[in-house]
Amino acid sequence: MNPFTITRQGFKQFSSYLENSCGIVLAENKEYLVQCRLSKLMGEHALKDLDQLVLAMSRGQGKKLTDQVVDAMTTNETLWFRDTHPYEVLTKRLFPELLVSSSSQMKIWSAACATGQEPYSISMAASEYIESNRGLKGARISITATDISSTALAVAKKGEYELFALGRGLSKQRQDKFFTQVSEDTWGVNSQIKAAIAFKSINLLDSYSMIGKLDVIFCRNVLIYFSSSLKKQILEKMHAQLKPGGYLVLGASESLPGLSDKFEVIHCKPGILYRAV
Repeated sequence: MNPFTITRQGFKQFSSYLENSCGIVLAENKEYLVQCRLSKLMGEHALKDLDQLVLAMSRGQGKKLTDQVVDAMTTNETLWFRDTHPYEVLTKRLFPELLVSSSSQMKIWSAACATGQEPYSISMAASEYIESNRGLKGARISITATDISSTALAVAKKGEYELFALGRGLSKQRQDKFFTQVSEDTWGVNSQIKAAIAFKSINLLDSYSMIGKLDVIFCRNVLIYFSSSLKKQILEKMHAQLKPGGYLVLGASESLPGLSDKFEVIHCKPGILYRAV
């Protein structure tokens, strides 16, 4: 670890910049977390303290450096078919409800898609469902996958993963069906699965109008990074993008405080959905 100086003022300035640029909120006692997460990055850029980091992010190199900082500060596990039950709900409830004929169209948004495992998992589930229901052969499911990080999006768009990464939640059966080996240790997502997905760069603090109206939004394990007020603003904007009766899927530890006038809670056993009203 490459130690760097964290003063109270520097931490406050860094926290403010991070929240204003991408919404991530740091508690006052998170200096050690910042030290651990940013140590390597600070060394790579020869930065001695957080004041220098904020100054660098504010200048010409800001976008790339901010991406790197966001990547470092939001590192968490990314798995295929993470938590399982959201995909069971998708297959057993949402697809049957929203795909009723071969001419059906369904639009899904994977918000904060990171390196692409979630949208590709959704696309695989959609392919399997349509394949098992012959009457839906012409149905179309389109997925918009977004993230604030251009680094993560570049990985997602490429759609190539090492075997170690594939082993985190992806069955051997799905690997063989939906991936093609491109090198000794790397497999790429098949074109059929990629074709359903459009990757875009979006900051959740900005407008979502470019996405259009949606049937389902997956916004899982990202709201934990935002303050209560920002979380509410994001969820209100997501509600505005959902069609009447559209569904919001959150992470297992996330909820919708104070928005009962906009969403109806649907208990799926296991899992919870939020339906736009």
